[in-house]
Amino acid sequence: MIKFENVSMVYEPKQQNAALKDVSIEIDRGEFAFLVGESGSGKSTFLSLVLREKRSTGGSVYVAGQNLNRIPSRRVPKLRRDIGFVFQDFRLLRERTVFDNVAFAMEVIGASRAQIRERVPDALKMVGLEDKARRKPTELSGGEQQRVGIARAIVNRPSILLADEPTGNLDRKNSIEVMNVLNRINQNGTTVLMATHAHELVSEYRHRVIELSRGQVIRDEIDGQYAPMTTVVNQDGSRELLVGDSAVEYDEESQVAEEKKDEDQ
Repeated sequence: MIKFENVSMVYEPKQQNAALKDVSIEIDRGEFAFLVGESGSGKSTFLSLVLREKRSTGGSVYVAGQNLNRIPSRRVPKLRRDIGFVFQDFRLLRERTVFDNVAFAMEVIGASRAQIRERVPDALKMVGLEDKARRKPTELSGGEQQRVGIARAIVNRPSILLADEPTGNLDRKNSIEVMNVLNRINQNGTTVLMATHAHELVSEYRHRVIELSRGQVIRDEIDGQYAPMTTVVNQDGSRELLVGDSAVEYDEESQVAEEKKDEDQ
């Protein structure tokens, strides 16, 4: 479903700063995987490559069997129809109703009114908001607004759902509600990849955990937990990241590259 083969991403070729370095990993159809790591570890770059917002500078990225480095730009919109995206900050149209916010994702791809009338209620039911269709986002809690965002992401029935820190602005109660919705969506066959810093949720829900550090995959664990990372300064002045009991060389250039990329956005 999602496959990275020796993928690297360099934003400043002259400086050779790599946001991702030689990443090879595969996420199968129907999996739920957490993408974790400290800020600047490469999570945002990983998601942007799956969406084909950018092309990798090395290696190959495959989504649903398609090599994203080779498909022409005119085919990218069609690819993205099969990928739903959930934002941390909701990005709802504040003056439009819940129904209209979800319907908007269908309108932009030219769906008929009949399709919209059929699918939007189904999406709202999936996230438990069928009774809030005529409300506006300002009348909802943060957790409810995020569930509207999830409904919008799934209304076109994508096979892949990407979620970028979907619980980052929520308290624990609302975070659990959002996680339960994502679990239900996954149980219906949708592949879910969720980037997160939510230590407790990752350890509690025990899905696959893919951990990035300085642009490299340092852990890929089925039924995983969120292992804390600690920077250790050795006697010779070099630095290592401790992940559980494992040490990984600290690469400052990769950290700078990813942080600069985030600032540019």
